[in-house]
Amino acid sequence: MNTLLRSLFLSGALAATALPQAMAQTPAATETKEAAYKRTVTERSAKIVGKLDGLKAKDSVHVRDVIAEQYGQLNKVHEVRKSRLAAIKAQPQTDATKAEAAKVETETTASLDKLHAQYLKKLSRRLTPSQVDQVKDGMTYGVLPITMRAYNEMLPNLTAEQKAQMLAWLTEARERAMDAGTSEQKHAWFGKYKGKINNYLSAAGIDMNQAGKDWQARIAARKAAEGSH
Repeated sequence: MNTLLRSLFLSGALAATALPQAMAQTPAATETKEAAYKRTVTERSAKIVGKLDGLKAKDSVHVRDVIAEQYGQLNKVHEVRKSRLAAIKAQPQTDATKAEAAKVETETTASLDKLHAQYLKKLSRRLTPSQVDQVKDGMTYGVLPITMRAYNEMLPNLTAEQKAQMLAWLTEARERAMDAGTSEQKHAWFGKYKGKINNYLSAAGIDMNQAGKDWQARIAARKAAEGSH
């Protein structure tokens, strides 16, 4: 079951731009790297915008730029965190350095939370709540709807209360995953909340391993039936 769910996730890591070492110290090289990064996130943002239902043409470029700017701001926060933690790690490890590392994490979370709120406010000026959700799904590879659909197919007898709780947890995971710095970190947030969901369902008496096997059997039977026609 876990393999099936994992197989639905899409990779969204940014492609790194290789630069000759001889150019690495020149201003032109720095500009080239920044331009390449900006182009990458702008293209990614345009793909997200292109899938929004009912977006007015006059708003598309503005929304694309808001999303691209968010990617850039998130990258800056994560790069600062990475640099600060590397400097701390290079020192002899003491209680003081551990406390400093914890402070870095706290400050990073605060910065991300502030960016998150500002970003949603900007999106809401041009987008409906449904469109904002589509942007969130676009930034997180559609993991929320894909995962919810998979659970519903695997467990057709879920109650309305169970579905609501599962959706609430996946929605919370998406909010966190939006601010993560890498594809792996985004998936990790969903993995954490899927663990909560699986424990929740198991506590309700659902055998998740058997449910996964039954689901695979239904899929195989459906494919066999389609092939026989």
